[in-house]
Amino acid sequence: MSSRGCSGGSSCSGGDGGSVSLATLMKRENSIEKMEKPDILHGYANHCKKGEDFTFLKPECQRVHGNCVSTFSVFGIFDGHNGSAAAIYAKENLLNNILRAIPSNLDRDKWLAVLPRALVAGFIKTDKDFQDKAQTSGTTVTFVIIDGWVVTVASVGDSRCILESEGSLYILSADHRLDVNVEEVERVTASGGEVGRLHVAGGAEIGPLRCWPGGLCLSRSIGDMDVGEFIVPIPHVKQVKLSSTGGRLIICSDGVWDALSFESVLRCCRGLPADAAAKQIVKDAVQFKGLRDDTTCIVVDILPFEKISLPILPPKKQGKGVFKNMFRKKSSESSTHHSDEDYAELDIVEELFEDGSAVLAQRLDLDYPMCTIFGHFACAVCQIDIKPGEGISVHAGSSKSGSVCPWDGPLLCTSCQAKKEAMEGKIPSRDSSRKKAGGE
Repeated sequence: MSSRGCSGGSSCSGGDGGSVSLATLMKRENSIEKMEKPDILHGYANHCKKGEDFTFLKPECQRVHGNCVSTFSVFGIFDGHNGSAAAIYAKENLLNNILRAIPSNLDRDKWLAVLPRALVAGFIKTDKDFQDKAQTSGTTVTFVIIDGWVVTVASVGDSRCILESEGSLYILSADHRLDVNVEEVERVTASGGEVGRLHVAGGAEIGPLRCWPGGLCLSRSIGDMDVGEFIVPIPHVKQVKLSSTGGRLIICSDGVWDALSFESVLRCCRGLPADAAAKQIVKDAVQFKGLRDDTTCIVVDILPFEKISLPILPPKKQGKGVFKNMFRKKSSESSTHHSDEDYAELDIVEELFEDGSAVLAQRLDLDYPMCTIFGHFACAVCQIDIKPGEGISVHAGSSKSGSVCPWDGPLLCTSCQAKKEAMEGKIPSRDSSRKKAGGE
């Protein structure tokens, strides 16, 4: 629709001298947007062992209240540990905390641009609010937001999300198990935590790497009040844009991934509709390893408009397998790792954004226009109003702080600033006196 204004706001003149009402133009625009939106079909399956896995399935949320065209879909898995309280709380509050961090007057492109920062704020607020309840359980989270062909995934812990599109596999989440993530081990130890295996009689070490105090196998989660603050809720976020051919998302708790590889999951459900695919994945995982843990799977098919099923495509040959963790970057970005030949095929998945840093100052960075995301006098995490002069720059105490004025945002309230300093190991964590003995 033209950006040129029309007298009275009620109609515009066409090139043939006719008049088209604004309502008609908006209706046409909405129709085009609706036609360009994919169909979202989902399925879910679960085998329960401990009763600590929870899912969030909301295929239609409204970005603009009352506008059925401005919809997006949300799917999430919350794998609790040490009880279910954290998983239930996160399921009930996380989406609202994310949406509160996004201004209500943004168009779709700006909404998607600020979403990664809002996810960081929403995860931290959910964690902080739950810990205020003084309950000791924790949860992993893999949270997926689909708006048109754009998929945004935020994750803490070891529940995972993968995408299959045109026979290729894309990894959309991070694995925060200490056993497999050297960078997270280094971050935790630098922040004051100790990483090691469980000690048993005679001094032998057994089991996976754990963080002490607390004995958690993960470096990131929501909750876990009884472990150090260096177990952070700051999510890895990846945002990609699919081609118009669509794709299939598979979101599973570790009950699936401990039993099946990414490739095995894709093979066992290829050609099945979403609901049957989720059931088959869970069935295969339980058959392979037994029901040792809650085993949960969500399958989401993102399909061209009015297309009722995914085509059965053979996996593309990529070296020794179909593993693919490479994306075509946005045209405005450059990559030093891949040549143009790596991205020669058409309609490849486009990476719009990725950041897995646990440094809050980087995740709420100053380079993005602050006023677009946060109010001038509102905490960037919890969104409470801050009186002029009381806010603390998120860059305070960082290497960048010398070039930042105290009133430059994003700003934090005193409570969220204390949370930030604890996550960075700058103030003692709650349970630093706990000793390395025992485990989950």
